[in-house]
Amino acid sequence: MASLVEELLNDLEEERRVYEDLLALSDEKKRLIIQGQAEDLEALTAREEQFGSALKGLENRRVSLLRDMAVVLGHDGENITVTGIIELMGSQPKEQSALTQARDLLVETASRLQMANQQNYILLQQALEMVEFDLTLFKSLKQAPETANYNKDAYNTGSLLGGGSFDTSQ
Repeated sequence: MASLVEELLNDLEEERRVYEDLLALSDEKKRLIIQGQAEDLEALTAREEQFGSALKGLENRRVSLLRDMAVVLGHDGENITVTGIIELMGSQPKEQSALTQARDLLVETASRLQMANQQNYILLQQALEMVEFDLTLFKSLKQAPETANYNKDAYNTGSLLGGGSFDTSQ
């Protein structure tokens, strides 16, 4: 059982390190969003995907370790969590304390990453709104206003004023 606890502690620590790396990338992403560097942002997103793959592997390993630990402790391993294992290890306070500390650090780091991701999401939304505003502005600059000309049936002819160039023939 001690080796399973040690493996789980190592797995939780590795997950925390990956989340810390993602947090650093999130800060870099914030800078790139603010500066509008789309190409660099795309490359950073590819790096984030690599970290996501690493986290998925660590999660699979953690789930496997938790199942093994539950079997050793005589419980059903299907719905077991780190918190559940901590509760089951009441007779081993040293391991229980180490797992509690590792879990709390991981949760705290993941929460910080979630908050940073939410901030980046808001920044991206604002950047998209600004791009949409700019596009609308540029479209309206190229369109001339309609004149108030009517045909004999009193319908607006929809004639547009000139494109802003000087007409010398008048």
